[in-house]
Amino acid sequence: MITLRPAGERGHADFGWLDTHHSFSFGDYFDPEHTQFSALRVLNEDRVQPGQGFGTHGHRDMEILTWVLSGGLEHRDSLGTHGVIRPGEAQVMSAGTGIRHSEFNASATESVHFLQIWLLPERQGLPPRYDQVAFPDAELRNHLRLIASPDGAEGSVMLFQDARVYAARLESGQESRLPLPVGRSGFLQVAMGSVALEGLAMHAGDGARIQGEQLPTLRAASPSEVLFFDLA
Repeated sequence: MITLRPAGERGHADFGWLDTHHSFSFGDYFDPEHTQFSALRVLNEDRVQPGQGFGTHGHRDMEILTWVLSGGLEHRDSLGTHGVIRPGEAQVMSAGTGIRHSEFNASATESVHFLQIWLLPERQGLPPRYDQVAFPDAELRNHLRLIASPDGAEGSVMLFQDARVYAARLESGQESRLPLPVGRSGFLQVAMGSVALEGLAMHAGDGARIQGEQLPTLRAASPSEVLFFDLA
């Protein structure tokens, strides 16, 4: 079964410096039908204006994965990490027993567009941890590249959760099968462009829950970027 989560039905807030859409309940947005999906707790699409961002704040017991679509996001945290996340780079922050961080647009002239994803950890009280990996365009082009996994397979960032996250940049007409094994659930997020999932038309911002399907077919209707979650 495939259940569409239309972009226009997501939670939305515009603070001027931040334009944000929530696929699941977050902040002041609450929808009892969309609180989480398996371990996937938050999937926010954020656009932050030049020179603006999130001041220092704390997190606990959450796996936080960031995927930038355009621009650059500057990160600082209480572990001493400082750097800029750019398109094609996966950043994971395991909040564990507690971590404080800030995120700001690294540019004074251009906005930054990114997805921020929270997954519940396998257990609470884990030590905080940070990792960031860059994936060449050739590895993302017309290929579902593993970017996050519980064992760091294929050079992906590591998650403290039985979840695998894939990213792909697809040319128009490109077709592939989503790596969803028997007994697992999937979630597909269209970050840019438009695709057909088992014939179901999806556009930028749309998501889809996938249950009881094995290796569903994905076809790009236009140049697209997608994220796919393989969940327990």
